[in-house]
This record gives sequence, C-alpha cells and structure tokens, in this order.
Amino acid sequence: MMTSEPLAWVIDDEPAIVDIVTFALETQGFRWRSFHAAGPAWTALRSEQPDLIVLDVMLPDMTGIELCRRIRDRWNIPVLLLTAKGESSDRIRGLEAGADDYVTKPFHPRELALRAQVLAQRHEAHSDESLTSGDLRLQVARHEVFVSSKRIMVTPSEFRVLHVLVEHAGETMPFARLVSAVWGDIDRIGNRELLKTTVYRLRRKLDAVHAGTGARIRSVRGVGYVFDVEPTE
Repeated sequence: MMTSEPLAWVIDDEPAIVDIVTFALETQGFRWRSFHAAGPAWTALRSEQPDLIVLDVMLPDMTGIELCRRIRDRWNIPVLLLTAKGESSDRIRGLEAGADDYVTKPFHPRELALRAQVLAQRHEAHSDESLTSGDLRLQVARHEVFVSSKRIMVTPSEFRVLHVLVEHAGETMPFARLVSAVWGDIDRIGNRELLKTTVYRLRRKLDAVHAGTGARIRSVRGVGYVFDVEPTE
C-alpha cells in the first residue's frame, strides 16, 4: 500500500535535470531519492522498491531502456521515461521495454509532476476484485493476469488497459476513454499512439501463452477497442 507521501526514484546523470525533476515531484507531495547511474539503482532495488521511477534514457553505465527492461522482468513499478526531443525511436523502444509513460526533454516541470502523480496513484491497489473471462483472470489488487492458470507479466499500463476492456467486455471502448482511464486526463499529442503500442505489447504477451487470447482485443477502426466475450474464429 502506498503511503501518503509516495517515494519516487530519479535516475539521471545530469544534476540540473535531477534538481528540476525532484523539485517538480515535491510539488505533488513525493519523497525522492536520486541516482546518477543505473548500477547503484539496480543494486538498491533489491532491498527497496519505490512507488515510481523517473528514468533517463542516456546513462553512463547502461541505457535507461535496458534498465527498464530488467526492472519490468522482476517488479511492477511504474516507470516514467525521460527522452530527448525528437527521438521517437527511444520512446518506442522504451515502451516496448515496459515503460508506462514518457516525457521529452526539455519538459515542463508541471507536466512531469502530473504524469508522475497519475502513475503513482494508478499503481496503488484499490480493490481485491477479481475479473474473469473464459480462461483469462485478472487479480485487480495485485495487478496480475493469468491465462489458463499461467501468469502473464504485464506493465501497470498494460494491466489497466486490459482491466478496462475486460470490465466492459463486448463494449467498444473509445480511444479517448481508454487513454483517460490509463494515463489520466492530461491531453497530449501522441496519446493514441501510446495506447496502440500498449495494446500491441499486450496482445503479444497474451498470445505467447495461449494463441487467440490476444486476438480477443479487437480494434474497431477509427473508434477504439473491444474485448470479445468469446474468442474470435
């Protein structure tokens, strides 16, 4: 359970950026801890897990993308990636590695603070609810997904997309409603692409365990997505 003052880690080797990020986080009530390289942060994760990680792509000892991938393999911690302006390849690779959101440099501190707050709040468990649809089961409080009793490792954003779709199975969910449910009401160009990337990753993970499960997340062209109550033929 997240405390009243969530803990954020800032991993960036530029002191000026760390100062800006930590100041922004403080405005939203975060406690923080900073690291200037991936190695020390990775070691510290073995004894403590924060409520959020703000992670720069360019680090001296390991890319932020590789560190994000390692984090995602073991923990369900929200990751907000810092990328260079115009480097769309970094954003795509970061999302594929399991990052939940990104902010491009130079960024507005207020936007970063709000996105961090949304990720941390969404990560906090609100219910012990369990949702099922055929051989698919979602354990809501723990953000766990099972297909035929096999657990699927998903990111927080992937889980929230699936949760909304399964909760409204058979109903077409508009892009805007899904984006709002997953990342909040912060308007930004590229949110639909972020959603599409998340759905793509989710489909692949589901199909890797049980072919056809991912296909139940169906695109409705120009409108949104629907989770089919029964697998499609």
